[in-house]
Amino acid sequence: MGKRIGSRRRGAGTGPWRSPSHRHHGAVYLPAPSIVGEATVVRIAQAPGRTAPVVDATVPGSGTVRLIAPDGVATGDRLHLHTGEIARGTVTALAQVPDGTLVSNIEVNPFDGGRLVRAAGTSALVVAHTGREVTIQLPSGAFKQLLGTCRAQVGAIGGGGRLERPIIRAGKKVLATRSLARRPFTVRGVAMNPVNHPHGGGAHQHVGRPSTVAPGAWPGAKVGRFSPKKRRRARRGGA
Repeated sequence: MGKRIGSRRRGAGTGPWRSPSHRHHGAVYLPAPSIVGEATVVRIAQAPGRTAPVVDATVPGSGTVRLIAPDGVATGDRLHLHTGEIARGTVTALAQVPDGTLVSNIEVNPFDGGRLVRAAGTSALVVAHTGREVTIQLPSGAFKQLLGTCRAQVGAIGGGGRLERPIIRAGKKVLATRSLARRPFTVRGVAMNPVNHPHGGGAHQHVGRPSTVAPGAWPGAKVGRFSPKKRRRARRGGA
């Protein structure tokens, strides 16, 4: 039996696959419903381990809140929290957002702080309001219905052009991924030895066997594509 492959050794994220917690600034969620008013942006910073930047905003009488930065925000801008007009960066319930508006940092359950559409440059579209529910279209194109009391942030998430930046040297790739809980490079299975991967070995780099694998294969051999499901053939002259 050979060695465990990388995807199996990773497990739940231990050792080199664990993001260093001392780099992070803490969790970033929507402010509590009790914080109502206008927040003034005083600082924009890049959070390690997060693709999007974050903003620190001060609310009179409530201190400082931290939010994921909406696209186009600048220092000194005012963000409306649970009140005011529907503008860029406004935090409000989905029931108050008109159809055709881009939203982000969306809650799945009311007051959970935001779970959907939090990556840099992403946004969802409010499609329709039906009774107590609101239909949104996610960045993947899928439609999802949420309660109208779920909150969201108006506008897209900032930092959308990060993937367009070229990474010239390998060391830059290492520095860019050191806080993202993943390794910067991945070795192909066909480039390994037979002891390290089921696709390894051979006179030249090819799989050398059927690339489909059965769903019931043991973990070290479950590498490649899953075999297609067996379909029953229709009987002739009957159901």
